[in-house]
Amino acid sequence: MKIYKIKYIAVAAFSLLVMSCSNNDDDNNMMEVGADFSGTYAQKDQMGRPAVNTVFVSADSKDAFNVTIPSNQSVQFQSMFEANLKGLSPAFANEGDKNALGQDAAAFTGLLATDVLNVSLDGTTTFYDGTNVLTGRALADDVITVELLLIFGGEDFTENAAFSDDHVDANDKMFLTSFPYLASPW
Repeated sequence: MKIYKIKYIAVAAFSLLVMSCSNNDDDNNMMEVGADFSGTYAQKDQMGRPAVNTVFVSADSKDAFNVTIPSNQSVQFQSMFEANLKGLSPAFANEGDKNALGQDAAAFTGLLATDVLNVSLDGTTTFYDGTNVLTGRALADDVITVELLLIFGGEDFTENAAFSDDHVDANDKMFLTSFPYLASPW
């Protein structure tokens, strides 16, 4: 199975729809305008894997992490991630402790510190389905529970059960069967 890493998400927009607001409910005036990508843009946040940045990057390093390209993140931030992981998780309290991926604290935090999404182009796309781990992400994947299991669950997901589940077992609305797949906000 080939796994590719998405390092940058490029937004390609061929047109944008602009709607105007008015008090006239019959005024459905919409005009199409071309996308304007001119100007200077700065990255403000990096969240390839939800909650990883929030939990493992120390407050005084958030800005630096957010603008570091993924290929340099592990070198610059892995030791911080490892110290924070060992401080948080009893599953990594002893030297040589491993998680369900068979990774010790150094290997696991090296993976986490490179904040990218993996995508399998020829296999199952999932954050975790019982067999496949970090081969992509399906909308229904319980990403936070998987991350908690990998951080606190030990080698077989049985350690620290109280910390290994976010207890959010379903969405409040069903996914749609066609694009954009996400239900409208409530």
